Amino acid sequence: MQSRQFKRYQILGSPFAAVERLSSWCSDELIYLDISNQQFQESRQDLGGVPQVGDILEVITRMSEKCFMPLTFGGGIRSIIDVRQRLKLGADKVTFNTSAQENQDLIKECVSHFGSQCVVLSVDAKRMQDGKYCVYHKASKRADKELLPFIKKMQDIGVGEILLNSVDRDGAGNGFDIPLIQDVCDASSVPVIALGGAGSTEDFETVLRQTSASAVAAANYFQHSENSVYVLKRQLYQKGYNIRKPPPLTNVGIHL
Repeated sequence: MQSRQFKRYQILGSPFAAVERLSSWCSDELIYLDISNQQFQESRQDLGGVPQVGDILEVITRMSEKCFMPLTFGGGIRSIIDVRQRLKLGADKVTFNTSAQENQDLIKECVSHFGSQCVVLSVDAKRMQDGKYCVYHKASKRADKELLPFIKKMQDIGVGEILLNSVDRDGAGNGFDIPLIQDVCDASSVPVIALGGAGSTEDFETVLRQTSASAVAAANYFQHSENSVYVLKRQLYQKGYNIRKPPPLTNVGIHL
């Protein structure tokens, strides 16, 4: 699914085909965020054999069968039982967004049971007139705490990683919010994954060159074959960035 500033969503087809493609293109990790809600459940078409939202556990099962890289799964996790189910079905980590705002005891419980390395904080950040804040429920609600104090609090709880998504840059393709990323990196003692704004190879380079983010992620950018993960990684590797060396093209199935 493609999105733009959390206001427009476009269904592109089967997530299983996408996962299979991303795996064959040598992606390092997959973060799958289930953003479905009741409105989507009522209107969504069952494209490409995709189960409806109520069958999300079947989605995870089928996805893990085709996913040959670490899989982080988020969305709709409301209990420790939900976490156990997802890990049992093939997820390596889980990520929390709304629950990090509304039920921080659940985050503590997950850290206690499964360890910090299993718990990822998903942060949807937005610039506002009075500061930078987390938003949730598809950016319809604003957190009480400002962004950086909230992140520090969640690190004290024990989250092991931060997925930082810029709502303002989401789907725009006009580059990452570099100052925002570095502010979060400066406030963080755990790895930060930058997300939101990728439109070119140079955008990824800028994050790697100008911030201390541990990784860079994208969604819309990789929906088209000409923007494959493999091509990007090969270009970054050839330019000397700390990227795992891609295998030969003959092992990947991409024709350039």
